[in-house]
Amino acid sequence: MTPPIAASPVSLAGRPGWARSLAPSALRILAMLAAAALAGWIGYEATFERALGEIRGSAGHRLDLYAASIEREIEKFAAFPIVVSYDRSIIELAMAPTESERRATADRYLERLNASIGTLAVYILDTTGRCIASSNWNQYDSFVGRDLSYRPYYRNAGIGHIERFYGIGTTNREPGYFLSTALHVGDAVVGTGVVKVGLQQLERSWSSAEAPALLADEHGVVVLSSIPAWKYGTLRPLDPAVRAEIAQAQQYNDRELNPIGMTVRQRLDTDSSIVELSGMGDASQPTPIPGLYLTETRPMPGTPWQLTVFSDLRGAVDQAESAAALAALATLFVSGGALAALQRNRHIKELTRARAALQLAHDSLERTVAERTSALVVANARLQEEVEERSRAERTLREAQSGLVQAGKLAVIGQLSAGMAHELNQPLAALATISGNTIKYLERGDAAAARSNLDRIRPLVERMARLTGELKSFARKSSGEMQAVSIRRTIDNALFLLDHRIKRQSVTLVDEIDGGVTAWCDPNRLEQVMLNLIGNALDATEGQAERRLTLRTGLCGEEVSVEIRDNGPGLPADLLAHLFEPFFTTKAPGAGLGLGLAISAGIVRDFGGDLTATNASDSGASFVMRLPRAKEAAA
Repeated sequence: MTPPIAASPVSLAGRPGWARSLAPSALRILAMLAAAALAGWIGYEATFERALGEIRGSAGHRLDLYAASIEREIEKFAAFPIVVSYDRSIIELAMAPTESERRATADRYLERLNASIGTLAVYILDTTGRCIASSNWNQYDSFVGRDLSYRPYYRNAGIGHIERFYGIGTTNREPGYFLSTALHVGDAVVGTGVVKVGLQQLERSWSSAEAPALLADEHGVVVLSSIPAWKYGTLRPLDPAVRAEIAQAQQYNDRELNPIGMTVRQRLDTDSSIVELSGMGDASQPTPIPGLYLTETRPMPGTPWQLTVFSDLRGAVDQAESAAALAALATLFVSGGALAALQRNRHIKELTRARAALQLAHDSLERTVAERTSALVVANARLQEEVEERSRAERTLREAQSGLVQAGKLAVIGQLSAGMAHELNQPLAALATISGNTIKYLERGDAAAARSNLDRIRPLVERMARLTGELKSFARKSSGEMQAVSIRRTIDNALFLLDHRIKRQSVTLVDEIDGGVTAWCDPNRLEQVMLNLIGNALDATEGQAERRLTLRTGLCGEEVSVEIRDNGPGLPADLLAHLFEPFFTTKAPGAGLGLGLAISAGIVRDFGGDLTATNASDSGASFVMRLPRAKEAAA
């Protein structure tokens, strides 16, 4: 093993110089970054404050316009509850609410008044809070007869005082602004006059507003907004006591009153804040882009309401960020130039020392590379010798394997020799007898009988030629060339060589061979495997009352399976794992060397397949050979 390259002492000589310069350089860089951060922060704050002042001025102007529009819309109806209280027919009805004539007169008066002033409804409550006359007396949603004593505009109404209330009607579910005052005769209160005003016109004018705006009641519930999704939302979560109060007055009926998603980030003064909007409400309705906004708030005179205008701060933030970036970059540029000049002088000195150290390191590396190269040359030569030795061993192993396969063939031929002698003796004896008889027939002049004997000689000679031809073909050394081989033909050749044993032993042959199945292998070596497996199967049936041999083929994807099954006693379970080991046999001593199955398994593996052995479910043993399917057959 080649030793690793040792660290050069020369290359470390310059390290203390770099170490000495590292700490001051790091401190300078940190100081430069700190100065840039400080400059960026100052630039951001100054720019943001300037932009915020301009935005606050614009927001105050918009707040004045919105407040004036609200006051103008509401105040033009503020005097009408008092006007109603001066009408004699109304006072007479309040003093005698059960008289139908007075009620009819009051209903028609309120109907004309409502149509003239353009309100949603005008109605009168008695001292118990029940409606006794209304401008919508002849409509399906008339207020007449309804108990409205739970409404604050009834409970808080007083003489000479206009009570204001915003809510959603419990009868027609129409939102409106309610103005009420007490009806009186002297100091005695005899009823309550109520005017319901619609704010739809104001909402429509706000829908085209440049900036979002909203009007919230004393609980923080949005009653009017330029953003439809905000209406009936809340500026902050409502506590249970407030929710109970709103529910008791049925002010917003069954509205959920969820927060509009506003979080206060910084309070500038009592009326100004920087808030963050995260969005809420119906996703199908337009809402402001989430982000930072400036809010300017103003109380509405004569009401507990608060008017709030939102101004988008994205422009101010963008200006501040740009100013911060420019300030930081300018600081970095100036300090970076100074630091670069300082570092340049230091770098020139370090570069001179580094060149000297580099030259020494180069010389040391050259020596080390030469030593390594020499070691690699020696190792390469040794590796080539090992490769050649391995190649020789593989060639020797292949030759030994080929010789072992050929020896297995000769062993099979030796086992077949007795049967082959019997197969040849029969036709030879017949030839001798027939030829002698033919001579006698010729001497007698019986040409017809002589011709008949000669015709009987031809089949005998052809059978002997085929038998010797099969033996010669089987005994020759295989070329090892892979090709498409018919399983049917291979099995027929093996059965032909074993035909004398099958007939002599009265073995029943069950043939389930598909004639179209072809495998990709060496035909000569495959025939050797077939002879070995069929011969073993014939041996296994010995001693059975009815001897049976089953041959079966099948297809499974790209593989061909060949099963050879006998009806013998089967294989012992403890010996199945050793069947394909060399020199292992279950036959009696002298009946075999134990190489047949080992050679057969090796041949099948060379083909790219496998050979397995199991005991059949009914009786006997089953050997299954799986081979690659021929390429043209698979296609």
